[in-house]
Amino acid sequence: MSAKKMNSLQAVNAALHQAMAEDDKVIVLGEDIADREGGGVTGATAGLSTKFGDDRVKSTPISEQAIIGAAIGAALAGYKPVAEIMLMNFTAVAMDMIFNHAAKLRFMSGGQSTVPITIRTLTGAGWQTAGQHADHLEGWFAHTAGIKVVAPSNPVDYAGLLLSCIQDPDPCIFIESAGSLFIPAEVPDVIVPVPLGKARIVQEGTDVTIVSWSSQVIRCQQALAPLAEAGISVELIDLRTVSPWDKEAVLASVAKTGRAVIAHEAVRHFGPGGEIASTIAEELFGQLKAPVRRLGAPYSPVPFAKVLEDVYIVSPDRVVETVKALMA
Repeated sequence: MSAKKMNSLQAVNAALHQAMAEDDKVIVLGEDIADREGGGVTGATAGLSTKFGDDRVKSTPISEQAIIGAAIGAALAGYKPVAEIMLMNFTAVAMDMIFNHAAKLRFMSGGQSTVPITIRTLTGAGWQTAGQHADHLEGWFAHTAGIKVVAPSNPVDYAGLLLSCIQDPDPCIFIESAGSLFIPAEVPDVIVPVPLGKARIVQEGTDVTIVSWSSQVIRCQQALAPLAEAGISVELIDLRTVSPWDKEAVLASVAKTGRAVIAHEAVRHFGPGGEIASTIAEELFGQLKAPVRRLGAPYSPVPFAKVLEDVYIVSPDRVVETVKALMA
């Protein structure tokens, strides 16, 4: 199968082109997403309105409630909307629509109504966009039954997971994290869906398991070489889907290594890592060689000042230090 080198934004664009070509029920809506406005804030929707027309690619007013409300209505009418919320913090404006309608209509209709919407949204610290633009909020959505939460780290998964979200009968939050957008990889010309809820083993190891997702996977990868130089064999798991998360893969890995570190960019306090750590402790009690460790951001909004933002992010050095301490 032939492939092209592209970054994650280009992979998203390719996946949207493929999904819309394969199914005329797939529509796209969001602020400034048409070609006349530049194809979205990141250019991820470039070319779509020219190819598929304004009927299927809707540039909306600056109203997150309108975007999500229209997407839910279209989904109930048989369409597969892909709604772009420019930045993840802005989902707060439409939280009633997302939590009380999109997530719950399947339950409240006795399974008769599904809401197959995909909400694409951008976030991530490290770019000095500050506290109202860069929070990783996957924990908000993972806590609510009825929503799938997807957080890829590389172009192949961006493309394949987005296709799976579009095809899924339930609402999906698709998190595009700034730190993972520009690292290129070979993406197949014909994109294959990546199953939701299935983790990827980035590297096999025997001493300690690191569980991560989204941009934090890249920082954990940068920690692998110094840990190997220190004689520590790391198994790195890219969760890919935060909800449902691949419990079987994580437990199998930690049962082998006996040690676990969960690292995410989201705030550590009440973060998704707490759920994973608790499950590991409950299921593998007695097999662990050390307590499960969690790495996450401080209990604070993302700071604007670069020197503070650098400390806020879980760096590769912090991953190395934590793993070494765990081994000791």
